[in-house]
Amino acid sequence: MTKNKGAISNFIEKYYLHFNAAALVDAAKGYEEQLNNGAKMLVSLAGAMSTAELGKIFAEMIRQDKVQIISCTGANLEEDIMNLVAHSHYKRVPNYRDLTPQEEWDLLEKGLNRVTDTCIPEEEAFRRLQKHIFKIWKDADDKGERYLPHEFMYKMLLSGVLEEYYEIDLKDSWMYAAAEKNLPIICPGWEDSTMGNIFASYVLKGELKASTMKSGIEYMTFLADWYTDNSENGIGFFQIGGGIAGDFPICVVPMLYQDMERTDTPFWSYFCQISDSTTSYGSYSGAVPNEKITWGKLDIDTPKFIIESDATIVAPLIFAYLLDL
Repeated sequence: MTKNKGAISNFIEKYYLHFNAAALVDAAKGYEEQLNNGAKMLVSLAGAMSTAELGKIFAEMIRQDKVQIISCTGANLEEDIMNLVAHSHYKRVPNYRDLTPQEEWDLLEKGLNRVTDTCIPEEEAFRRLQKHIFKIWKDADDKGERYLPHEFMYKMLLSGVLEEYYEIDLKDSWMYAAAEKNLPIICPGWEDSTMGNIFASYVLKGELKASTMKSGIEYMTFLADWYTDNSENGIGFFQIGGGIAGDFPICVVPMLYQDMERTDTPFWSYFCQISDSTTSYGSYSGAVPNEKITWGKLDIDTPKFIIESDATIVAPLIFAYLLDL
């Protein structure tokens, strides 16, 4: 049965016919087919997609059950919340390519940390979150409780302590949408995020125990159990960008199959990567999907797509298609 598609979906089906444009449409239709067949979907977020305000459309994907698990960097985990509480204090720098070292230094002295064309305000974003998340960390530490990084973030969001600071529509925060659903999140390498650095500073000062924060190994074992419990109809892998957000979770399949010797473990049932990495020797992000067959991640017949373009352009279009916009 053909669904009624919206204006954006009709536009891309009519005009996106070749090359990367056609790959975008094919990937969107493949994603939709996965969901229609009862498969679940993992979406991985690399780079600074939260600061790029992907939450404006990704939050709706979460609300409409079009993503069942997320893998993201610590930066994306925290920067969506920072945008929620400090949006009016962000500064856009459209001429960022022309900045001199002195101009970059001037931004630092103003407490503005630049992410391409957007500066995140130190005081209103980082320090505002720090004040509240420390209390939650400390409470768990005092009680001898341990949680994963995203679970602490969920506690902070759902507690209401940030409500006085909200500066965008709450429906545009993908982290809040995920917290409401208690959506599983994998956040490998969280330690290199700003909140991870801040947590480490409290450990160095003796105010928190490192063990209060669950580790990356515990993320992997959690993912292993989740994959095993949810793979009956397949699990797809939709990768935005490269890096650890994609590298870490995709390895759960060969780990289960080869290291755990669970030879009935199914391969990922769909794979799509949006990447601006050029195909190259030795680069994971620049490797073509077929290379993943040799590592036991994808099957010969797994639908595979790669869209070589800017994720800030491509991802919203694919999500719009899936949302019938």
